[in-house]
Amino acid sequence: MSTKPSINYKLSLTAFILITFAAIMSMRTFPSQSEVGWQSIFFCLLAFVVYLIPASLVSAELATGWPQEGGVYVWVKEAFGEKWGFTAIWLQWFQMTIGFISVLTFIAATFSYIINPELANNKLYLFVFIVIVWWGLTFLNFRGLKAYTRISSVSVVLGTFIPAAILLVGGAWYIFSGHPVQLTLQPTVADLIPDFSSLSNLVMLVTFVFLFIGIEMTASHARDISNVKKNYPLGIFTVGLVITAVSIIGALIVALLVPADNINLLAGIMQTFEVIFAGPFSWLVMIIALLIAIGAIGQVSTWILGPVRGLFATAKEGTLPPLLQKKNKNDIPVNMLILQGILITFWGAVYALAPGGVNSSFWMLFALTTTVYIVMYLLMYAAAIRLRYTRPDVPRAFKIPGGKAGMWLVGGFGFLMMTILFIVAMLPPTQISEGGGYVAFMIIGTVVVAAIPLIIYAFKKPEWKQNQPETKE
Repeated sequence: MSTKPSINYKLSLTAFILITFAAIMSMRTFPSQSEVGWQSIFFCLLAFVVYLIPASLVSAELATGWPQEGGVYVWVKEAFGEKWGFTAIWLQWFQMTIGFISVLTFIAATFSYIINPELANNKLYLFVFIVIVWWGLTFLNFRGLKAYTRISSVSVVLGTFIPAAILLVGGAWYIFSGHPVQLTLQPTVADLIPDFSSLSNLVMLVTFVFLFIGIEMTASHARDISNVKKNYPLGIFTVGLVITAVSIIGALIVALLVPADNINLLAGIMQTFEVIFAGPFSWLVMIIALLIAIGAIGQVSTWILGPVRGLFATAKEGTLPPLLQKKNKNDIPVNMLILQGILITFWGAVYALAPGGVNSSFWMLFALTTTVYIVMYLLMYAAAIRLRYTRPDVPRAFKIPGGKAGMWLVGGFGFLMMTILFIVAMLPPTQISEGGGYVAFMIIGTVVVAAIPLIIYAFKKPEWKQNQPETKE
C-alpha cells in the first residue's frame, strides 16, 4: 500500500499517474487476452469504456466526499447502513484471497523456468509453491517489517516494467525480422470484431476488465491531487490509455508467437520469451524468469497487509469478532493474517483438485474473483447514486458533472455494465475448455461468498464493538 502524502503535500499529475500505473499494471493477463487474437484490441477498448471510466469517476467522487479510512465500507455505509458497508468491504477483501491464487500460480509457473518448465503444468508443484511462498511472507509480516513497504517500487520495476519492455521490444523485433507467426499480419474486420451471435464469446471480456480492476482503491489519492477536478480524470485517462496500449501489444505478441492450442495461461509469458530468445540467447529466458519471480514475490509481500487493513478498519464498529481484532506487539492483526492464509491455502487446494488442466482451473478461480468483486461494485454504484439524494450537501472535491442526471448516466451505466458482466462471467468461455461443473461452481461460489458477511453481521454481538484500546498479543 502506498504511504499517504502529508496534509500539506499535493500530488502532481505525473506523480499520480506513476502511482496508479505501478498499482495496476501487470503482465499476468497477456496470455489469457491472447486467446482472442486480434480481437484483443476490441475487448481492451470495451473494458476501458464499460469499467474504467465509470468506476474511476464514481470512486473519485466518493473518496473526496468521504475520505475517512475504510474506503468502500464508509461509502456504502453512508448510503445503506453498516450491514451493507461491511458486506462491501468484506467482498473487496475476500475476492483478493481468491485473486491471489492467479498471482501466485503465475509466479510459480514463471519460477519453473529456472528449474524445469514442465512444472508449469503440474498442479501439485503449483499448490506447494502457493503454500510455501504465501505462509513464508505472512510470517515475515508478523514482524512488522517496514522494509516491505519500501520495496514495492523496486519490485514493480523488476517484475513488470523491465520484463514488459523486453517482451514488447523483443517481440516486435522477432515479428518484423520475418519469422513465421501464428496470426495474419493483415487482419480483416472479421478478425477484429467478435461474433456476438453466441454470448459465450463475450466471456473473455472478463480478463480485459481485470486489467483495470481495483481502480477504486487508487481513488484514496484523489483528495491529495493538485487541481483534482482536472488532474484526476486526466490522470486516470492517461493511465488507462497506456495500459490499454501495452496490453494490446503484449497480448498480440503472445498470440503471434505462441500457437493458441499450446498457450499456458500461467506460463504464456515465458513461452513467448522462449520463442524470442530461441537458440544462442536461450539463457536469457532463465534470467528474465528470475527477474519476474523475484519482482512479483516482492510485490506480493507488500500486498499481504493491505487487504486485511481495509477490512480491519471496520473492527472498531464491532463487525468482526474479538478473536479477529487482536494485534501483536508490532501492531499487526495476526489472526486476520492467519485467516487470510487459511483461505488462500483453501483456494489453492480448490485450484489443485478442480477437474481439468491448469488453464481451466485458473479460469474458474479468475472468473469467481471477478463475480465476487462485481457484487461490491454494484453496491458502490448504488451508493454513489443514493448519496446524491440523501447527502447532496457533503462537499466533494471531485464531482461528476451534470447533477443527478450526470450521476445516473455514469453510475447507472457502470451498474448496468457490471450486471451484464456478472451474467457473462457465469458462462464458460469457448476459447478455454473447462473441467465440468463450471456454472454450478460459479453460482454456488458467488452466493456463498456474498452470504458470509451477512451471516457474520446477523450474529454480531454488542460486546464486539471496541470501547477500549485494541487487544494486543
